[in-house]
Amino acid sequence: MRQLNNQIETQHPATKLLFGGAAVLLGVMRFLLLCLLLPPLAPAAARPPDLAGLYRPGPRLLLDTRREADSLRLYLRLPDARALGPGRPLRLAAWATYEARTALWQDSIPARRQRRVPDGAGGLRVSFCLALARVPAGAVLQIQTGEPATDGYQAAATTAWLRVSTERLARTFVLTDSAQQPLLRTYALAGEAFGIDCFGLYQPLRWRRYEAPATPAPPPFAKPGAGTNAPRRLALTDSGSVAAGQALRFGQAGLYALRVGGLGGVPVATVPVLVAAGRYPALSTAAELLEPLRYLTTSKERAALANAPDVKRAVDKFWLGIAHGDQGRARALIRSYYGRVTQANDLFAAHKAGYLTDRGLLYVVLGPPPSVRRLPDGEERWFYPEGDEGLPITFSFRPKPSTFAPDYYELARNPEYELPWYAAVQLWRTAPTAPSAPTGR
Repeated sequence: MRQLNNQIETQHPATKLLFGGAAVLLGVMRFLLLCLLLPPLAPAAARPPDLAGLYRPGPRLLLDTRREADSLRLYLRLPDARALGPGRPLRLAAWATYEARTALWQDSIPARRQRRVPDGAGGLRVSFCLALARVPAGAVLQIQTGEPATDGYQAAATTAWLRVSTERLARTFVLTDSAQQPLLRTYALAGEAFGIDCFGLYQPLRWRRYEAPATPAPPPFAKPGAGTNAPRRLALTDSGSVAAGQALRFGQAGLYALRVGGLGGVPVATVPVLVAAGRYPALSTAAELLEPLRYLTTSKERAALANAPDVKRAVDKFWLGIAHGDQGRARALIRSYYGRVTQANDLFAAHKAGYLTDRGLLYVVLGPPPSVRRLPDGEERWFYPEGDEGLPITFSFRPKPSTFAPDYYELARNPEYELPWYAAVQLWRTAPTAPSAPTGR
């Protein structure tokens, strides 16, 4: 063998190159064979999303769906049309749960598959279809424009999440506004025209009106079952029907249950719509300004405000008293407090105004949560880094879906919340400025 090696070393350089090339080629082949035998590498696990950004004030990406034969059509409204500009694709992912570390699948929706309609306000409406087989019941869809965040933060203007329930997969219609565009909200104003856009045959529509409860959420430390949170038995006040394809316009405020379907084998589906008076989600009347103050006032103070000859003047005087006569500070407190009420009304509208719900209660008094998680069982947790005595505090909300409120969450109340709750209320009543909400990321 040594003699053979000596012979090779003394051979022509071209012969040595040939032997060396063969050895390199053999090494490459061994590497490729090893790659084929090894199992494929799993995709990098994503960080669990922090959904707090979806609750911050500001423009939001809105989303709704409609079943179309063997497809699910998604309707989006982007607040800024530039979000789908060059180099900013529309990304879609399906997850088993909100906390799943690996997506069931991920995709990018090319422009040729999208229907795009500018909305005249700088936004953009987009719709596209997914094969129904790709969206199992219970899965969670994430829609995002541009590059995904690496830190788990979800920006409301460019990201939307949706849990795909069995009821949603079966619903063959979508609520529309007066311009025949998807309404993309769960409430309408009294007297506002809106409609039902069905896939296939126009379906008959029957409606029932119930008295929308005005009961506020009990304090977070109240005993379980105190007050009325999730809808139970609501009083039926009226009912009727609307011809297929005809616009809806309800002049009276209340909670409406719209029953659509039954023609041509299409199953009947019910969708709730909260019809609100005034300029909902904003507040406009003196009575509307008075009601949210129950979270900051005693029963005696509320009675004095409600019985005042001029309720609006009495409410202004209440805030001016907190501000010790400083009108600028009083205006700042009013803007902050009622701004949160408006935002809660928009975010959490259910069988009643959003600020009356459990999540609305905490949103108004404590502010938008700095961090939000949704666990595999659907529980939603809000984390505030500074509670009573500067210690962090966590609030847990459990899903309580119903026909009237399919996306309702109920707070798991705890006596330990009493001190931090009263501390937060006291801060509103004594702070030199309005309690600040989290900003940025």
